[in-house]
Amino acid sequence: MAEHQRVDDLFSRFSLDTPESYRSFLKAHARALAPLEAMARPAAPRLPMLAEDLAALGESMPDGLAMQARDSDAFRWGALYALEGSRLGGAMLERQVASGLPRAYLSAVHEKGGWQAFQRSLDAAAEGEGDQWVGEAVQGAEAAFALFAAAAMSEQAMARG
Repeated sequence: MAEHQRVDDLFSRFSLDTPESYRSFLKAHARALAPLEAMARPAAPRLPMLAEDLAALGESMPDGLAMQARDSDAFRWGALYALEGSRLGGAMLERQVASGLPRAYLSAVHEKGGWQAFQRSLDAAAEGEGDQWVGEAVQGAEAAFALFAAAAMSEQAMARG
């Protein structure tokens, strides 16, 4: 998915080895995560862990970005797919965080078999739903990636002053 690659490229511009850049990275995630978790309702929200990390860095939670969401289960499942998948990336990024910096948010990975269990739940939700459902789920994932991209660009613009 091109949107996913765009998000990876934008967030790769943040350094995770200095408190200032890591703080900006976390604030960008918070701007996207807050509205996404409110809409997608994950079983294990990570927003509290993100707030904990920001507080440890002397930062309060920023306002979330506005999100255009469809009121459908398929859209919610698509956004949830992007959110749950980001836990996998978080595990990789957590290794880049400098020693002494908080890492509760990036350490919030799936328990053993958790990603596979989520995929089975997604498959079960989609079973028999047809192309329209799948299309709306893809739109939900794309909306989640677009929100993360907008948050990264916004935070990078603020950092440049």
